[in-house]
Amino acid sequence: MLLDDVYKTIDGPAQGLYKEKGSKFLAFAWPVQSEEEIKNYITELKTEYYDARHHCYAWQIGLDGTNHRANDDGEPSGTAGKPIHGQIRSFELTHILIVVVRYFGGTKLGTSGLIHAYKTAAADAINQAAIVEKTLDGQIDFKFPYKAMNDVMRVIKEEAPDIICQNFDLTCAMTLSIRQSKMELLLSRLEKIDHLIMD
Repeated sequence: MLLDDVYKTIDGPAQGLYKEKGSKFLAFAWPVQSEEEIKNYITELKTEYYDARHHCYAWQIGLDGTNHRANDDGEPSGTAGKPIHGQIRSFELTHILIVVVRYFGGTKLGTSGLIHAYKTAAADAINQAAIVEKTLDGQIDFKFPYKAMNDVMRVIKEEAPDIICQNFDLTCAMTLSIRQSKMELLLSRLEKIDHLIMD
């Protein structure tokens, strides 16, 4: 079982392909963080492959598996989006979008043929990608006087968050990023430092 702040996704865009009875199923997979990003990818694909019959897709975001969508885009209900989403689930991935673009070859494939085609194309795209583990991170913004610098840097050295940005002036400011499971400890240690102000 994965820790509650660790998830598996793909490390970058990937493509897959499946051909059956003249029909071509082009699969595209991306790692994604937001629904806005998903909409942009789908719009781009529909523009680029405007002459394709169908642009079916499935995506999943978040760690609990509840935030997902599957779309058949005109194919018989349950024959496209669902099998694509099934592959996302069977590879235990999240923060991923897979779109399968279909060029119709003139011969109908039937329900089971369509399910097999969309499932296989989606699996091929995933197999072309490297699957990576990532952590769900949170950010902290805070300010502190220069005299608290040593205390702040000691906590940072011991808790090892990523420093997103820092500004050392009369009043110092920092933005840190750390995985969710370590966030509480980092916050409680920073809050004990005199004159430190959380944004």
